[in-house]
Amino acid sequence: MSRSVLQPSQQKLAEKLTILNDRGVGMLTRLYNIKKACGDPKAKPSYLIDKNLESAVKFIVRKFPAVETRNNNAYTSVSKASLGLADHRELGKMMNTIIFHTKMVDSLVEMLVETSDLSIFCFYSRAFEKMFQQCLELPSQSRYSIAFPLLCTHFMSCTHELCPEERHHIGDRSLSLCNMFLDEMAKQARNLITDICTEQCTLSDQLLPKHCAKTISQAVNKKSKKQTGKKGEPEREKPGVESMRKNRLVVTNLDKLHTALSELCFSINYVPNMVVWEHTFTPREYLTSHLEIRFTKSIVGMTMYNQATQEIAKPSELLTSVRAYMTVLQSIENYVQIDITRVFNNVLLQQTQHLDSHGEPTITSLYTNWYLETLLRQVSNGHIAYFPAMKAFVNLPTENELTFNAEEYSDISEMRSLSELLGPYGMKFLSESLMWHISSQVAELKKLVVENVDVLTQMRTSFDKPDQMAALFKRLSSVDSVLKRMTIIGVILSFRSLAQEALRDVLSYHIPFLVSSIEDFKDHIPRETDMKVAMNVYELSSAAGLPCEIDPALVVALSSQKSENISPEEEYKIACLLMVFVAVSLPTLASNVMSQYSPAIEGHCNNIHCLAKAINQIAAALFTIHKGSIEDRLKEFLALASSSLLKIGQETDKTTTRNRESVYLLLDMIVQESPFLTMDLLESCFPYVLLRNAYHAVYKQSVTSSA
Repeated sequence: MSRSVLQPSQQKLAEKLTILNDRGVGMLTRLYNIKKACGDPKAKPSYLIDKNLESAVKFIVRKFPAVETRNNNAYTSVSKASLGLADHRELGKMMNTIIFHTKMVDSLVEMLVETSDLSIFCFYSRAFEKMFQQCLELPSQSRYSIAFPLLCTHFMSCTHELCPEERHHIGDRSLSLCNMFLDEMAKQARNLITDICTEQCTLSDQLLPKHCAKTISQAVNKKSKKQTGKKGEPEREKPGVESMRKNRLVVTNLDKLHTALSELCFSINYVPNMVVWEHTFTPREYLTSHLEIRFTKSIVGMTMYNQATQEIAKPSELLTSVRAYMTVLQSIENYVQIDITRVFNNVLLQQTQHLDSHGEPTITSLYTNWYLETLLRQVSNGHIAYFPAMKAFVNLPTENELTFNAEEYSDISEMRSLSELLGPYGMKFLSESLMWHISSQVAELKKLVVENVDVLTQMRTSFDKPDQMAALFKRLSSVDSVLKRMTIIGVILSFRSLAQEALRDVLSYHIPFLVSSIEDFKDHIPRETDMKVAMNVYELSSAAGLPCEIDPALVVALSSQKSENISPEEEYKIACLLMVFVAVSLPTLASNVMSQYSPAIEGHCNNIHCLAKAINQIAAALFTIHKGSIEDRLKEFLALASSSLLKIGQETDKTTTRNRESVYLLLDMIVQESPFLTMDLLESCFPYVLLRNAYHAVYKQSVTSSA
């Protein structure tokens, strides 16, 4: 017959009865031992002899009289008896032993609490803190440092109901000490992690491509047969040598840091939380918050931005250091149960904004300011040129050499690294800053148009009258300023196109399916779609780095320039005359020595090839704002520009036509860049044979000059 299964309540009752039985047996055993000791005259202790106990019995009877009706005065004779424990020390010891053993059986938990209570340290805070610092300084003892904040949970047992005013003071002290201990432990762990990250960043820096030049030169010198009298340079240690050890006992600094970190992290991870005076403390959150703050400062510090000298780290080098830092932080999860991904999200997302949560500048603001105020400003000054063939900005040979190499900050690999660091939000902020500079240039261009509005209005309708156009052109003012400002706009847009292309490459690597969906969505917008809907699609596409027919960021920037004093019709007229002004000013570029086209870079050294992008983007944005026909206005521009350029073909002055063929190529670039113009339209305005001869001439001139 199978035995019936006990219910949980029955099982608990059985356990309690068993414990009670064991305690009863223990008590009976002790009583039996006492009785046995008292029954044997030889084994009976001297303090239990009747003569010695007489005074004690009298004292007990006096304190606890036995009231009986038959003999009420039986014990009145002992009222004056007294018992001095000083005279009966053995009796006191015996009673104390009995009470102690009884408590050990019946009140075991209370006994443990009473004997392990260390709340006395509440009144000796300085000594307590000193002991904590000594424990934290010794790596072998740091794993026990969690005992100090845990002791703060005992402080409330110091309070007494007869002294309630001490409760708040003791509670505040326990909270402050616990907070201080946990904060110091987190700081110590943070400092160890920072030192490890510094070591790892140094090792990662050794793997950068810039350090391979010496290795390559040494290899070449070894293979060369030339014997040099001097001793060769000592061979540079290759990365990875630090991992080779001849003896297991050899301990590196990195080993010591990891050992100390593992000991301290054991302490931090010892308890998930602790309650002090109804306040819950979580040691791991202290470490998380400190890591976030330090990671933020480290990323900004690794940019090595110097405002005085305008020096900054290359994006690729910063990305390498950040990845090494993140690798170390990820390894912390092996020691402490913290969510390091949350740290990455909080810190890196803040770095994509202009300011972080503490109001400090981020890498987004630092790199945006550097590219705008340093690199692009030097382009405007003529020290740097944009090379379309290399898709990078390159330093030009000048008298005053720059302190940085523009190519090392603007080539495709650096721009991709910048996109990895800043992310879509940061690149959007960079684009908005670029567009703000463009909008300020367009505002100045509009002022120049207003100064020449009458002359430009006549030239707009007289492009087929050469003599009248020549006379009107002489009346124009600030022609060079218009071309220079348009070139600056083109340079900024060229830089933005590099940034957008890099962003598209990065996003295509990380989220290829989403990017392809956005691209497909953009490519299939019906022509009859409302412009507001189309602009929303363009804004989505631009955020993913995809090129758009109409730049939404530029439209937003130029829309903010609408003046209340000028009617929309007048604004539209100024936009049309701006395109006329640029078209009739193009022939003056032929007289500039720097306007020569270079086939090697597929552009001009004075960046006038950037005019093609500027003309198309500005026209598309302006006429989208004013709800005009972009295609019609660009056709008008092409007619005016081709008519003006054909006139310089009839000029005999070699000074004004020295780079005529190079300027002719601008028309081809404008059409190639534009989604609204076609080569058939250009052929109707400007004979293609002239373009073909112009390409032949510039390539021939390039070969001659190089030879």
